[in-house]
Amino acid sequence: MPQQRDHWNSNIGFVLAATGSAIGLGNLWKFPFITWENNGGAFVLVYLVCIAAVGLPIMMAELLIGRRGQKSAVGALKDAAGPAWGLVGGWGVTCGFILLSYYTVIAGWSLYYFARTMEWSFSGFPAGLATGDVFTGQVGNAGLQLALSLGFSLGTVAVVYFGVSKGIERIARTFLPILFGILILLLVSALGMSGSGEALRFIFRPSFAELEADSVLEALGHSFFTLSLGMGAMITYGSYIARHHSIVKASAMIVALDTLIALIATVIMFSVIFSVAGMSEQVGGSTVGMLFISLPELFYSEVPFGVLLGPLFYVLVALAALTSTISLLEVVVSYVIDEHGVARHRATIGSGIAVFVFTIFAALSFTDTPFLSTLAVFANKTGWFETADHFVSNWMLPTGGFAITIAAGWIMSRKATESELLDGNQPDWFNYGVWRFFIRFVAPAAVAAIIIAVLFGVDFS
Repeated sequence: MPQQRDHWNSNIGFVLAATGSAIGLGNLWKFPFITWENNGGAFVLVYLVCIAAVGLPIMMAELLIGRRGQKSAVGALKDAAGPAWGLVGGWGVTCGFILLSYYTVIAGWSLYYFARTMEWSFSGFPAGLATGDVFTGQVGNAGLQLALSLGFSLGTVAVVYFGVSKGIERIARTFLPILFGILILLLVSALGMSGSGEALRFIFRPSFAELEADSVLEALGHSFFTLSLGMGAMITYGSYIARHHSIVKASAMIVALDTLIALIATVIMFSVIFSVAGMSEQVGGSTVGMLFISLPELFYSEVPFGVLLGPLFYVLVALAALTSTISLLEVVVSYVIDEHGVARHRATIGSGIAVFVFTIFAALSFTDTPFLSTLAVFANKTGWFETADHFVSNWMLPTGGFAITIAAGWIMSRKATESELLDGNQPDWFNYGVWRFFIRFVAPAAVAAIIIAVLFGVDFS
């Protein structure tokens, strides 16, 4: 007998859950990093345009496909565009599986840094401690990496085990307000630093003379990647939306909150960068360097109330990661439930174990484990972790996203998409004809540009 499908209890619960899925670590480290690399201002403005023109239309497309089918990514795409499109859904499920396997490793680092900053807040930051050595030491410790990843995996499984309304939505309604609160505390502290004015000018004063073609492509790419598109997550979450909830309103709120959080995180990061002498020269190393190497010491030497805000910041990172890992696991679990008729508790535990096998591979990539640390499939990518990240970011997500734009814009009938978006609850500003133009022409062209850029060697991982 088919299992009765769970639904979000409220629109705000769904919005918070979907926003949590979209937020992730990309908002807290990648967006500030690429904004710095692309000279702020004009790049941020182009990014905002890309979010509205590409991210928002695809978000609506994924949600409407999910709600119309009331099934996982595989079943929903079969119903929306035909049996062959189940392969696209399967591609998305596989993408979510692989992405979760290595994302959990990074998420585990937040637990380690929360513990270390708590220690430093109580006992004091050790004089002369090299935070780069701290990071290298923890990622090279196989036992520690496995323990951190396992801890985060168990937390993710525990939430998904209880289902959509009693698990995912309940956690989102609790954790997202906490996340927002911590972010506001950090913002207030950052705006009190000497470099905050320069940071705001750098971010929000556009200088198009400094904008390069590569920057436009970077903005386009991140506007797509930041919203958890192309891997079935929003199709899956959309399948739990009740008919009386507006997809258009929800999509707009999710995109707005995701973008706002990315901008706030950037203001926080740049206020620190411009307040500390010599810090700007240290930023260009990597996204990891900004979050886990440069920042920990600065909480205790430069940031106002850093003794309190240091641990809170890594709570923020952990919460952002958890709300993303939950959505990734739900993509896999929903597929197992719908396509194979497995009960949720068994599907969740089984999927969690299967994913964790590959998480072990990713966690050991930073140690001296043969093959896992030396695997070289793509140029300049070494180890299982980097290989998986490169494949997902550059190939799986863009191709999945492109297929979804074709399904929603060209395969599904106008009547089918119109009935989902013009459901009587849509806001006055929404124009279906505009959305249809963007999903048929602008979004496919934009995602195709990302794929073409990858073919010519651009790396979005």
